[in-house]
Amino acid sequence: MKFSFNHNNINVLDLEKSLAFYKKALGLVETRRKVAEDGSFILVFLGDEMTSHRLELTWLRDWEIPYNLGDNEFHLAFTTDDYEKAHDLHKEMGCICYENEKMGLYFIHDPDGYWIEILPEKR
Repeated sequence: MKFSFNHNNINVLDLEKSLAFYKKALGLVETRRKVAEDGSFILVFLGDEMTSHRLELTWLRDWEIPYNLGDNEFHLAFTTDDYEKAHDLHKEMGCICYENEKMGLYFIHDPDGYWIEILPEKR
């Protein structure tokens, strides 16, 4: 029996704000959307157009308070082919929340406070 990664899910308060962030910050594009018949939720799957892995954003109509991210030890990680350009973009966006120059990586945060690790393609 074999398993392969399919997607990760995060819940978001403002779907449009999150979609704009993931498009601008990481170049992710919508690949699929499911809207509940009663409007109680929307699922949007985002992809990088290079791999089959997806990020599922879940918006819940009746959820109104920020999500409790605990100690925020969970994170996504992305590699980039142009680390300096990515760093400049994220600095301009004001979303860099932690840098470790010695390790050659940094983290950005999305509108809901989820951390995303950014790594150079070649380390």
